[in-house]
Amino acid sequence: MTLPPPALTEPGPAADAPGPPLRLPVAAALAVASGAALLLALPPYDLWWLAPVGVALLAAAVHRRRLRAGFGLGYLAGLVLFVPLLEWTTIGGGWLPWIILSLAQAAYLGLAGLAGAWTSPLADRWRALWPLLTGLIWGGQEFLRDRTPFGGFPWGRLAFSQGDAPTLRLAAYGGAPLVTFVVAVAGGALLALAWRRSGIPAAAGFAVTAAVLLGGPAALPLETPAGPTTAVAIVQGNVPRLGLDFNAQRRAVLDNHVNATIALAADVAAGRQKQPALVVWPENSSDIDPLRNDDAAALIQSAADAIKAPILVGTLQRTDVPGDIYNVGILWRPGGAGPDLDQQYEKRHPVPFAEYMPLRSIARLVTDKVDLVRNMLGGDHPGVIDTGAAVVGDVICFEVAYDDIVRDTVDGGAQILTVQTNNATFNEAEALQQLAMVRLRAVEHGREALMVSTVGVSGFVDGEGSVHGSTGFNTGAVVVRDMNLDGPRTLATRSGLWPEALIVFGTVVALIGVLPLRRRKTRIDSDDVTVSEER
Repeated sequence: MTLPPPALTEPGPAADAPGPPLRLPVAAALAVASGAALLLALPPYDLWWLAPVGVALLAAAVHRRRLRAGFGLGYLAGLVLFVPLLEWTTIGGGWLPWIILSLAQAAYLGLAGLAGAWTSPLADRWRALWPLLTGLIWGGQEFLRDRTPFGGFPWGRLAFSQGDAPTLRLAAYGGAPLVTFVVAVAGGALLALAWRRSGIPAAAGFAVTAAVLLGGPAALPLETPAGPTTAVAIVQGNVPRLGLDFNAQRRAVLDNHVNATIALAADVAAGRQKQPALVVWPENSSDIDPLRNDDAAALIQSAADAIKAPILVGTLQRTDVPGDIYNVGILWRPGGAGPDLDQQYEKRHPVPFAEYMPLRSIARLVTDKVDLVRNMLGGDHPGVIDTGAAVVGDVICFEVAYDDIVRDTVDGGAQILTVQTNNATFNEAEALQQLAMVRLRAVEHGREALMVSTVGVSGFVDGEGSVHGSTGFNTGAVVVRDMNLDGPRTLATRSGLWPEALIVFGTVVALIGVLPLRRRKTRIDSDDVTVSEER
């Protein structure tokens, strides 16, 4: 793709002097293509190489545009991306939450479009800065989206599209923020290459930059876990029916996981399966609180006693306040020992509007439907659970998308990562999107990981991000695998927030640094208008 160059008006250090932006219909088409490319880069499509292309197309669409148009074009790209990407939310919440969430997420790409339009004078004056500016804008956009409002919603990050790409290895050096930054910089290099005809050295430089950024990470070394191993079983019990009435099937779901574990014990006794040292059940595998229901407790105990190993159970714990609950992973020990209350994790980041209602008293003035949303409380400590066989870093469902929640478990001594999730109210696309996040986390922290779901997809992930023993969707399954313990403490783990902080700082510097150029442009435009009027 070669975009038409604007006419040169004066010589200078810029690669090309400022001129008109692309025609609006062309820019709108590029914005739509950008959203489509970003969507196809993510699971379940996994065309990872389209991620930098999508970035480049949006940057081209907004370059040299007015700020309002830049925001509008970014918003258009965001709608094309997020409306189909988040369609799975309709299964559990209907069409209205889906549309509201998609509109809100698209606004952040609108801000990215606005920022691209705002910084256009920098890219015009110093073309070599264009890739860097693009990377900073995307990193800053994701920083905001991952945290606001109500704790943010990091779904659809560029980093989560790179599961099969060489760039995934960058996660070990700077986490998801570095992966996103490098992919976006590569997109900026592609745009700088295609925007106008330029000299061979400049074109070659941008082409090499993009190629090295996207392919070069394949040569980066990864120090993967190579310590002692322990056998871990994941139990995907399945549910009778997908959808919201999953909650009405609590006893059947619990029975499925108990029976599957007892069947595994029979296979172990017959020599058909290896004896696990730990069994992991998914989120909501017992929506009946076993600390308050003796029947549920007896069933879980029977499974633990049969398999002769502790079970990490996903359950809901009621409180003495009606309606208040915790979403927890609790360790259930065999031999009649029962629940180990010192080894449990309460989900720290409940999902707003789904697991709790922000500003409930204000929302109630609009509709009484807000009281249909339960009040899930957040925990106050990382999910570090000592099972005896391994120290587990446990996160629950959407928490795998949040950098700090996963990192806190590794800082707390986690030897392996576990993601307990329940996809019964979603679909296979959502499950695959979650699994892509698990792959990145394994590489990021040098820890082998697993994801276990009520209905799938479940599986194990090694320290290089490869998936093993992946299960089907909407089916029962049990998988046992030896997991390596005690991986390396990666640079990403050690550096913590610093890579993203540097990216955000660079974004702020760029947004402020363009002010002198924009003032100069405004003054020149004003002088041109004055001269024209005098003539």
